[in-house]
Amino acid sequence: MIKWSYYKGKVGFAMASVFEEGSYVLCGSHGVCRIDKITAMDLSGIGEERLYYILSQVYTCGSRLYIPVDNQKVLMRSLLSKTEVQMLIEKIPEIEELWIPNEKEREQAYKAALQTCDCEEVVKIIKTLYLRKKLRLENGKKVTAVDMKYLRLAEEQLYGELAVVLAIEKSKVEHYIVECIEKRTAES
Repeated sequence: MIKWSYYKGKVGFAMASVFEEGSYVLCGSHGVCRIDKITAMDLSGIGEERLYYILSQVYTCGSRLYIPVDNQKVLMRSLLSKTEVQMLIEKIPEIEELWIPNEKEREQAYKAALQTCDCEEVVKIIKTLYLRKKLRLENGKKVTAVDMKYLRLAEEQLYGELAVVLAIEKSKVEHYIVECIEKRTAES
């Protein structure tokens, strides 16, 4: 979105903020953040001011992020709506897992999926890792550190967003999802 701007005696075009102060966004690997302020700053020390989002991470106390409004590197998106969350939960049983036999390729696939901030991709990771965990434990093997790392990251990202949207505690999101799926299965 482009708008006319007037800032410190300069008239011209400027990028308008896509998000508003007070709104919640999913910000790359930082998870759910609240936009506290949108302000012009000279953080790079080059003498030119840029517009920045000043963000607070919802689940990390005291953490502040400064992301340029015209940022091209860090993926930021609005949180899902309640309707979109319900549609996602209904779709979970049909979402396919990520079965990749090669360890290094699998880790790269997990990393790439998390960076998309796409909830369906994150669900794929969680489903895959739950099944891998179950199979490894049934075969008397330990769960790998890589699997545990990506399971934790995927759950943090997905459950953090759903908790804010549904206004429930993050620790209760998994139970909420299971209940919704069981209820839907019972009705079918």
